[in-house]
Amino acid sequence: MSSLPGAPDTLEQALQDAVRRLMAAGVPSPRVDAELLAAHLLKVSPGRVRALVLTGSAAPEGFEELVEERARRTPLQHLTGIAYFRHVELAVGPGVFIPRPETESVAQLVIDHALTLDAPKIVDLGTGSGAIAASVADEVPGADVHAVELSDLAVAWAEGNLRPHGVTLVQGDLADALAEHDATFDVVVSNPPYIPSAAVPNEPEVALHDPGMALYGGGEDGMDLPAAAAASAARLLKPGGYFVMEHAEVQAGEVASLLRRAGCWLSITTHRDLTGRDRATSAVLARPAPSKAKRTP
Repeated sequence: MSSLPGAPDTLEQALQDAVRRLMAAGVPSPRVDAELLAAHLLKVSPGRVRALVLTGSAAPEGFEELVEERARRTPLQHLTGIAYFRHVELAVGPGVFIPRPETESVAQLVIDHALTLDAPKIVDLGTGSGAIAASVADEVPGADVHAVELSDLAVAWAEGNLRPHGVTLVQGDLADALAEHDATFDVVVSNPPYIPSAAVPNEPEVALHDPGMALYGGGEDGMDLPAAAAASAARLLKPGGYFVMEHAEVQAGEVASLLRRAGCWLSITTHRDLTGRDRATSAVLARPAPSKAKRTP
């Protein structure tokens, strides 16, 4: 039970108080967050928390303190140390971008394509916490999965998240990493930073806690790093290889134009996420990037 004076006696009372506090702070999902914080402290599932409410169980020690931190808009995942992405559990915290649900649809595109291939070689450019790479390795048996990340802090998180999945992690710039692997990958995926330099995210959790290095894509339109990721994909893929990149909804047309101008992409397709927003673009490499020797797929 919480040690603070006047603390609620039961778990249900504590949850109700937490919901009111989180609602007042503008937290989008107050009841869910409150239950997840209680589950974290009790070391049980959220379903078990709901069951404990019915039995009149006591609130866990430290619950009010965690609720207060969440009310200050500290990301829930920073408080629990865990982010869930598809079927994998990731360790996350300060210094690494927290994976978003909409990115799961990007991973799905990669997984669906990779499952049609025999022992595909796949790379995730700008892996962050390792969410996409870990999911692909988890769901595509026999895949040879690589991941690239530049940030020292993000690499530290990604190492722990990717090691159990057998992913090869390389610290480097997505613009020039893995030159020794040019024209050998079957699939390249990237969720690069893409927010324009002058834009400030609306959510305090993003604006105050996600690292700027993982948010801002460079240039007034935020397209410098997405363009670099596309150029690297053209370099790293075999002819016929598949490229998928996440982007902002408003950048869909610009990304498609970028790929068309490159002159080496076919089947350029915009994909919507589960909310109907233009969230990703895919393409197939028609031929090697300029100045690279042609290889047999």
